[in-house]
Amino acid sequence: MAAAATPVHADDLQDALAAAYASNPDLAAARANLRATDEGVPIARAPGLPSLNGTATYTEFLKQGPNSFIAPQRLLSVDPQLNVPIYSGGAVKNSLAAAKIRVEAGEASLKGTEAGVFSQVVAAYMDVIRDAATVGLNRNNVQVLEVNLKATSDRFEIGDVTRTDVAQSNSRLALARADLRNAEAALVASRERYVQVVGQVPADLQPPPPLAGLPASPEEAVQVALDNNPDLEAAHQRSKAAGFDAKAAGAGRLPTVSLYSSGEYSTYFNSLGGSASRGFVQSQTTAQAGARISIPLFQGGLPAARQRQAQATASAAQEQEISAERQVIANVRSAYTQWRAANDVITLNQTAVDAAALSLEGVRAENTVGNRTILNILDAEQELLRAQVGLVAARRNAYVASFNLLAAMGRAQASDLGFDPATLYDPEVNYRRVRGRVFDWALDAPSPPKATRTVDTPAQTATIPAQPVP
Repeated sequence: MAAAATPVHADDLQDALAAAYASNPDLAAARANLRATDEGVPIARAPGLPSLNGTATYTEFLKQGPNSFIAPQRLLSVDPQLNVPIYSGGAVKNSLAAAKIRVEAGEASLKGTEAGVFSQVVAAYMDVIRDAATVGLNRNNVQVLEVNLKATSDRFEIGDVTRTDVAQSNSRLALARADLRNAEAALVASRERYVQVVGQVPADLQPPPPLAGLPASPEEAVQVALDNNPDLEAAHQRSKAAGFDAKAAGAGRLPTVSLYSSGEYSTYFNSLGGSASRGFVQSQTTAQAGARISIPLFQGGLPAARQRQAQATASAAQEQEISAERQVIANVRSAYTQWRAANDVITLNQTAVDAAALSLEGVRAENTVGNRTILNILDAEQELLRAQVGLVAARRNAYVASFNLLAAMGRAQASDLGFDPATLYDPEVNYRRVRGRVFDWALDAPSPPKATRTVDTPAQTATIPAQPVP
């Protein structure tokens, strides 16, 4: 039965992390958002590059005045214009600097999203393992209580125990079955959460590998996090970008200088001059070039308002950076405490399991000689079950807390998890591809979703391998 219930293949934590890295929609959306941020660089650079425009106008003169003896009947004019910016008061330079820094902030945010998704995967993975073990323990408890109830009923038939003993055994069995149903529902929920995060059905999940790089003290953890946490780095870069935005906003009050050139070609299609059209030139070409300086004199306070607005936004970004730093420190210290506490709880629960198992063995032995009651056995079995469930939960909590601690320290990136380098997403590839593009028709083909859907996955159940009754 156990062989028949076991899935045909097993997954380990590395498989789950790799599957989520390749197909998680939140991660795919973060990558797409970063590609959108990359486009801010060519957008910011465009106002500082030459621009070429052309205008073509065709006119048909439908009715002429009575004295328009030489008026043309039709006209075509073509007017190309070239404009070359020379100086924009620093608006382009500062906007471009802000855009480049936002790309760096976006790359850091992407790393933060990766760490967040990986933390969700680890939690979902460990939840499935914990809840499967809990179902197994509760199912085993039900089987033990069923045997106890039958044995107690048999002893009642021969007058060895009372009806009260049978009722107590029956009550504990009913409660154990209720606990089993709750545990099975929790396991189904955990498996569905795993499907949501990882994108595939959990198979026979293997115990996770030990984690390396954990700190020796909360102070060490905080220092590493301040140097490496991607969310804090993203907040720092956004604060820097906001400072350049404030400088760019102040350029609205400064002069702008540009060179310009334009030309015009006109033709009247031999309709100028009427019957005497041969005496008139029917087409002409003109051209001009020069320099243009624009000096703002009064704009109703608009430039100052824009700069004050940008300065206030920059101040908000600085405060948000401090807020992010506070949150990182709190998260690191909290995760460290939870990790150490969970390790202590594991030790204590292991002691409780060993003691409860020994106690149950002793109570059963003493019951055979009449020194213990059926209720004593039921209480000892329940105490052992609680200790076993607590041990399973403590192991889950310790592993999740330790991974969350590494994530808060900035040590849970894709590059830290041993993935095949060929599968790693490199955000610099797209940035290098688009940062220098200047052609107006350099478009990308529409991209289909990268994340996988889970609508075709089967509904999860609480099935686990059968376990022998002790």
